[in-house]
Amino acid sequence: MDVRSLLSRRFIWGAAALMSVVGLSQGFAAKADPYSLPIATSGPIKTDAPAGATVASQQLARQVGYAQFTAADWHVGTVRHMVMFKYKKDATPAQRAEVAARFLHLAQDSRRPDGRPVVVSLETGFQNSGEGVEGGLQQAFLVTFRSEGDRNYYVGKPVVTDPAFFDPAHEAFKEFAGSYLDKVMVFDYDVLAVSTPAEKARKASRKSGK
Repeated sequence: MDVRSLLSRRFIWGAAALMSVVGLSQGFAAKADPYSLPIATSGPIKTDAPAGATVASQQLARQVGYAQFTAADWHVGTVRHMVMFKYKKDATPAQRAEVAARFLHLAQDSRRPDGRPVVVSLETGFQNSGEGVEGGLQQAFLVTFRSEGDRNYYVGKPVVTDPAFFDPAHEAFKEFAGSYLDKVMVFDYDVLAVSTPAEKARKASRKSGK
């Protein structure tokens, strides 16, 4: 093979390689989704996906409609809404007391547009268990509702996003308290069964005449 032939082949291979690189880069550019590119923001980008329970509730709310999902007669029955807080280290005792006071006052402030309250009762207390499994949580609140609909109206975001169908007082509280909280845990349940000592159950039965 002569020198000119060798150089010619090397030139062809080099040109082919260059065209392949250019072609690939153009292919990537053509397939790029502009909405997936990073954009400037005023704060950190939150990328956590919603929890499975949140997605399921959002889907149900959209399926039946916010009006039904937040109606007082939607799934009537006692519902407990447990909320536990861990405060930031720099939150002062006065700030913590203000958070608790505002939370407790939601028993009066949380109302539907027609003035009807959505909260049956609201209580609070500080962690005093010696079992060592509190996970750093310091204060708990227990909110009781007459129905899932009342609970849904009270909780609002992230499930219910239309302001016409969630409690503005609770939403304002969340915005206020957020700056003082390091961790929040929530656990809701419908009261399916209640167990009491047999002696207490017999007394209740006699009082009811049964």
